[in-house]
Amino acid sequence: MGFPDHIVRTVEIAHPPRRVWAAITTAEGLASWFGHEAGIDLRPGGEAWMKWDDGGSARMRVERVEEPSVFGFTWRIHGLPDDDPRRTYVEFSLEPTAEGTRLTVVESGFAQLPGDVHAAAFDGNTDGWRRELGELVAHLDAA
Repeated sequence: MGFPDHIVRTVEIAHPPRRVWAAITTAEGLASWFGHEAGIDLRPGGEAWMKWDDGGSARMRVERVEEPSVFGFTWRIHGLPDDDPRRTYVEFSLEPTAEGTRLTVVESGFAQLPGDVHAAAFDGNTDGWRRELGELVAHLDAA
């Protein structure tokens, strides 16, 4: 039996898709809830980055942009060396609802990892998406 490959999180957000889209695809939006500083070249093959006040950072490659419904990127797997070529793919899907937006985040690619690295990365990102999506909702509600 293999390891789980996907993390899936869905959240109902009481804001229209255009506001959620801006929060996940602009430097200003990402820096407001996901990182403390951010930059993004919003096109397939474009680079994106985030930095945190604690010195942490992340570099991403934009893979999919279908405004205003799908945004996807790949990024390094936490716990692997910086030069390791393995990445996970993160995809945000936005669906309009009567109350606002249903946002689903799927991160895939964990099955490629050995047991010890898989457990740390999968568990860490599962908890991470729970926290980060809560911060996204809080940011949108406060704006």
